Amino acid sequence: MQGRFKRDGSASAEPEPHGGTDRGPSPQHAQNPGPAGDGGERSGRPGASVPSGSASPAPPLKPPAGPTGPGPRIALRNWRISTRLVSLLALPVVAATSLGALRINQSMDDIQQLDNMKLLTDMTKQATELSAALQEERDQSAGPLAHGGKATDFTVKGLREKTDRAMKNFLDSSEEIDSASKDGNLKGVREYLIQIAGELGDLAQIRKSAYASEGNSTQTIEAYHRLIENLIDLSQDMAEATSNPDMIQRTRALAAFSSAKEYSSIQRAALAAALPASNTTTGKLSPNDRLYAQSALESQKSEIRSFKSIYGEDAAAELLKPIEDGGNSTIKATDTYAGRALVSASGLAQQDKRSYRDWLDDSSTKIQQMKNIEHTLLEEMEQKARELRSATERDAIISGALILIVLGVSLVGAFVVARSMIRSLRRLEETATKVASDRLPELVKQLSESDPQDVDTSVESVGVHSRDEIGRVAAAFDDVHREAVRLAAEQALLRGNVNAMFTNLSRRSQGLIQRQLSLISELESREADPDQLSSLFKLDHLATRMRRNGENLLVLAGEEPGRRWTRPVPLVDVLRAAASEVEQYERIELAAVPTTEVAGRVVNDLVHLLAELLENATSFSSPQTKVKVTGHALPDGRVLIEIHDTGIGLSPEDLAAINERLASPPTVDVSVSRRMGLFVVGRLSQRHGIRIQLRPSDSGGTTALVMLPVDVAQGGKKPQPKQGGQPPVGGGGPAAAQAAAGAA
Repeated sequence: MQGRFKRDGSASAEPEPHGGTDRGPSPQHAQNPGPAGDGGERSGRPGASVPSGSASPAPPLKPPAGPTGPGPRIALRNWRISTRLVSLLALPVVAATSLGALRINQSMDDIQQLDNMKLLTDMTKQATELSAALQEERDQSAGPLAHGGKATDFTVKGLREKTDRAMKNFLDSSEEIDSASKDGNLKGVREYLIQIAGELGDLAQIRKSAYASEGNSTQTIEAYHRLIENLIDLSQDMAEATSNPDMIQRTRALAAFSSAKEYSSIQRAALAAALPASNTTTGKLSPNDRLYAQSALESQKSEIRSFKSIYGEDAAAELLKPIEDGGNSTIKATDTYAGRALVSASGLAQQDKRSYRDWLDDSSTKIQQMKNIEHTLLEEMEQKARELRSATERDAIISGALILIVLGVSLVGAFVVARSMIRSLRRLEETATKVASDRLPELVKQLSESDPQDVDTSVESVGVHSRDEIGRVAAAFDDVHREAVRLAAEQALLRGNVNAMFTNLSRRSQGLIQRQLSLISELESREADPDQLSSLFKLDHLATRMRRNGENLLVLAGEEPGRRWTRPVPLVDVLRAAASEVEQYERIELAAVPTTEVAGRVVNDLVHLLAELLENATSFSSPQTKVKVTGHALPDGRVLIEIHDTGIGLSPEDLAAINERLASPPTVDVSVSRRMGLFVVGRLSQRHGIRIQLRPSDSGGTTALVMLPVDVAQGGKKPQPKQGGQPPVGGGGPAAAQAAAGAA
């Protein structure tokens, strides 16, 4: 190429003849190869010096005080919201459940006690029937046996058989108490029943000597009385089955009235033994028997008073009407007769003559009424026991239902609250993630690639509008999002202003440099002195490099050059023009360049791109070596340009980082200004679809592969089918095909 290859858009941008060939290396330049050019550098190459004026590394930041990580997984702050809510509700729920379980357990204990009380009530009923049978046997057999009767007499035998049946029923019922006492609840009752059963075994001995001693019926009556008193005391043990005050009151009332009935029966037996078999003579009552019977009369009155006190005066008076207040003349007459007969030693002798049969008939009327009252008290106890058991079961069911309801409401409430909170938190998390990963980066990209005024910078709300802490966090995030968008818009506007400033300065510098180049060209055309001409060539070369640096500013600002070629230019001329803009242009060797043309719209940018790569290759290789440039025309119409240097090469990590920057140039910042050549090459290649890749060279150093697409390499035309004949210069050997495949 003759003279200088100017890049402008006018017709005068054709190569200008200077009457010579390529500019040779000046002796000064060859002897003192300068440092890397302004735009030529290779990031990461060992030995590369840091540009002067670059900022020194910032001192390391002081780590923040306190824990910086999330901490262990079991830490409270790392628990999930649902886990925290469950933990928060666990304590009151567990407490309520425990209290409810205690209540149910207490109810179950009460039910068990009431079941035991029912057994005892049945047992008391059997004991009452047995005591009544013993009373009948003792009283009804007193007259016959005291007057020489035998145990085999029909009346005595029938009474004893009736007592034996009642005793058998009583002992059979005690077996149920024995089974129920295995859990320890009725252990005392069981032991008492064993004692009673043992004493009932002495009944045969009592019968054998019943009323055998004349004038001493007290011995037989007392023996029966001890058995009957033990049976009456059994009802007192029913208080162990329940803590219900009403039931305790009723058991005590029953025991008191049964004792009163027993003392009344004792009087009947004592007088029956003392009265004769006929009403023709008076009876004989020994002093001992009279005192014993009189004591029974006083005890009867005492037990009646106790019964009234326990059962209640009004209720007891209503219940005792049949035996008191003169309601029954026979009973009244009987009480009067007994009171007068027992009042003194001669009391019986002063009464009307009466046989023991008449006395038994009259006194049995009172005993029968007392049996009826006793039966009423037993029925009331049974009814009360059933009511208490039903109420206890109802309480247990209600308590269990309340516990289930509390648990259900607690769980449902916890689920609803947790779901509400987690739904808001998840929406906040998803929106924050989407904003951080998609919306904000896309908005920043739009602001950096277009006019900020043309970009929609409105912020979509998270959508959580509650008044709780989560809603306030969402509102704060919306504010942060809006502030981030505002700052991104301001930054984009500031970047646009800086780019405009770069463009303005570059345009002014370009105009001055273009005028300077025109003046130098005019001086070169009129200069005949070789030394002066060499100096003018150097000055021309420096101005050309200055123009390239100015164009770098335009590339940084995202502007396209105002000068364009109107016609396609041969690739070899483009390569020579690029070499002419490199400081050490004399080290560049062109070989095997295909005869293809470059589209005019790409010529200036391609010359700039190749000049940066050549500047980089010459700057980071030995001054005594050559930088070889070859080209290969591929069958599909593309052209592969290879730039080989013999420097020290790059590590695989550095090559990967540089190729990444070439494929995706970063945003303009201070670091880009330090590696301007790399950024400019990446921007220019992206502008025209040119692919660039750095590879280790087989002979050492680095190879830069530049793949020109079809619309660039063929002057904007589609490739023509190969017609045979001589192939283009350096066009398409195996090495070229391998390099093309790697670059693709």
